[in-house]
Amino acid sequence: METYTADRRKKVLAVIMGGGRGTRLYPLTKERCKPAVPLAGKYRLVDIPISNCINSGYNQIFLLTQFLTASLHRHLRKSFKFDRFDHGFVDILSAEQTEVSSDWYQGTADAVRRNQIHFERFEHDFLLILSGDQLYRMDFRKIVAQHIATKADVTIAATPVPVSKVQGLGVMRVSDDLAISEFVEKPKDPALINALALSPTLEGKLEAPLSGKHCLASMGIYVFSRGVMQRALDNRMKDFGREVIPNLLGQSRLFAHIFEGYWEDIGTVRAFFDANLALAQPRPPFNFFDQHAPIYTRARSLPPSKINCCQIDHVFLGDGCIVTNSSLKHCVIGIRARLGESSQLEEVIMMGADYFQPDNEIAADLAQGRIPVGIGRNCRIRRAIIDKNARIGDGVVLSPEGKPDGEYPHGIIIRDGILCVCKGMQIPSGYTL
Repeated sequence: METYTADRRKKVLAVIMGGGRGTRLYPLTKERCKPAVPLAGKYRLVDIPISNCINSGYNQIFLLTQFLTASLHRHLRKSFKFDRFDHGFVDILSAEQTEVSSDWYQGTADAVRRNQIHFERFEHDFLLILSGDQLYRMDFRKIVAQHIATKADVTIAATPVPVSKVQGLGVMRVSDDLAISEFVEKPKDPALINALALSPTLEGKLEAPLSGKHCLASMGIYVFSRGVMQRALDNRMKDFGREVIPNLLGQSRLFAHIFEGYWEDIGTVRAFFDANLALAQPRPPFNFFDQHAPIYTRARSLPPSKINCCQIDHVFLGDGCIVTNSSLKHCVIGIRARLGESSQLEEVIMMGADYFQPDNEIAADLAQGRIPVGIGRNCRIRRAIIDKNARIGDGVVLSPEGKPDGEYPHGIIIRDGILCVCKGMQIPSGYTL
């Protein structure tokens, strides 16, 4: 596709949507909001959109959220500190009571509407609206430059998706000049979906050839001209995808910006699990090892991980881990993780710990029959997510195979066919599930 050069004189405010209760990601959101969910051993989900903004030269960033924000506040405070001369910031705007409203955000558009009073304090030409639970790398200067070049009122980032996989997405009909003429949120009718498929002319402009019919699906990334946003929210509409965008059709200039790179909506436990494990592949679809567009996170003074006599196959390993005489196959291991002798992990995401447990404290725990933080000896764990600070005793066997979704003893929940050990839970030695 054609590329563009952004106009540096134009100013952009970035607004990241922190989401609601995160019910589809539960139990990972049991004690934290969606943007604070750990990712890839050492990051948080929110690091992705913030890093994309910084790499694009946009450093005035707001994050809108309302549930369980304490850990997110700590992470942002310790991760993103800007030079006071460049006027950059990452600010959290939580739902708050005002003279006109006393309830929670009712949707994405409602959240932006309530915070317009804060945005108006900053000089800007465009609002860049982003999601807080997606994995992708994108240069936002390109979509802003296209927005300017086409004299658009709203530009929607869109990615080609096979017609068989668009039912849960917002799908748009796009003409050959990228103008949007129709927008359908979560279509189910196969005839309608096929009618929305890319035209041969537009498909021929893509960098990579497609196999089979594809539609353009919204990525939940929007560029709004400042005045258009004000007019678009001068009502009681709650959601951009379901209400605001369809209402603008025929009244404003809407264009699509086609993005052909890797993009994954991490909205469910299964999507989170699959996206993390994919990082351990030899050629992962998302590459954290890109020095030209790095993903930023909190800088920690952690020692290198220590691996003693282990079998390791396709593993993403965080800092400060101690793994002894064990087998790891297709795993993501988070910071400060401890794994005892002769344990076997296969397709496991272990989020690690928030602190190092000193040797004398570990000895005291063992002497008093308590289980130290981490995974003990002789454990067998498969297709599982072990949340932070979990304590798993010796000889524990965990697997979701053959078991229905639901809640089990000791803080274990099976969701989307994935076994999850909740944050800080303790599983006694010898337990089998």
